[in-house]
Amino acid sequence: MRQWHKDNFSDMKNRLMKFEDEIRKLDDQVSDGIYESTTEARWKALVRFCKKWYIRKEINWKQMSRSKHAKDMDRNTRYFHNIALARRRNNRIDALMIHGRLVRNHARIKHAIRGFYKELYRQEYAPRIGVRDGLLKQIDRAEAEALEVLPSAEKIREAVWDCESSKAPGSDGYNMNFIKKC
Repeated sequence: MRQWHKDNFSDMKNRLMKFEDEIRKLDDQVSDGIYESTTEARWKALVRFCKKWYIRKEINWKQMSRSKHAKDMDRNTRYFHNIALARRRNNRIDALMIHGRLVRNHARIKHAIRGFYKELYRQEYAPRIGVRDGLLKQIDRAEAEALEVLPSAEKIREAVWDCESSKAPGSDGYNMNFIKKC
């Protein structure tokens, strides 16, 4: 496979240069007034070959970049491992001032940190007040009936048309544009 690749693709740059040189020569001949019956056909064929080889060259470079990345990943592993170790060393707490005393014991540091955050985020007592404790104003019968009335078709249509067309109101995947057309 390697030999086949070398035989067919190793001289891509030279092939492209030859095609481009021949295209330039044909362009020069045409600009000088020398035009044969096969010139245009030859020019088109050269351009087609040139495009094909540029595409092959691009694919080759893309493949080479991927393989080089895979090769270098093993070399970079030690680098990223060292960065992680350095970050771990920098983030470690070796000593902490607790109530004016410097503490170096990791168990005590852990306990102090846990206690600090428990105190910081503890929930304070809040008396529970129910709905029937008289804090809410009751609505009268007419207001209650107005809340229970179904909206008219015109109100629904107006609400749908106010929504952005590209948004979907639910997880079914139908967006508002689809609903507007229905």
